Amino acid sequence: MEKRILGLDPGLAILGFGVITCKQSPNKAQDARVDMLDFGVISTSADAEMGQRLCTLFDDLHTLIQELQPDLVAIEKLFFYRMSSTILVAQARGVVMLTLAQHHLPYVEFTPAQIKQALTGYGNADKSEVQDAVARELNLDYIPKPDDAADALAVALTAWFQI
Repeated sequence: MEKRILGLDPGLAILGFGVITCKQSPNKAQDARVDMLDFGVISTSADAEMGQRLCTLFDDLHTLIQELQPDLVAIEKLFFYRMSSTILVAQARGVVMLTLAQHHLPYVEFTPAQIKQALTGYGNADKSEVQDAVARELNLDYIPKPDDAADALAVALTAWFQI
């Protein structure tokens, strides 16, 4: 059975996305297969008005979902580090959650530590270790760029490991 998972790394300026297709569960290693379908970012301009930026996220994510037809969406949970940027990311996440609800898509959420643990076996792994794990798990000979897209693929892989 094939499943398509859309991973999202929410942000207002840059929302990373990564889509993988999975066959069988990773627990049945001899039959398991995961492939990268697509990755990239949705960007908004810092010069644009806040409402317009949120509309851009909504419209582009809506189009992305229509094109990719995911079965499941995996989202990185909000990580608190600076209050001003946390509020902006929370607003972007609200748009993401609304869009998913409108498409009746199931979703799962993971903290950064859960993602690091799933991919590297260590919850405090650094970004390069996670990116190396993404490339290894997807049999890529390169690290997906930009970082937000690689992070979104990491979120999608974490969901696959949980299936």
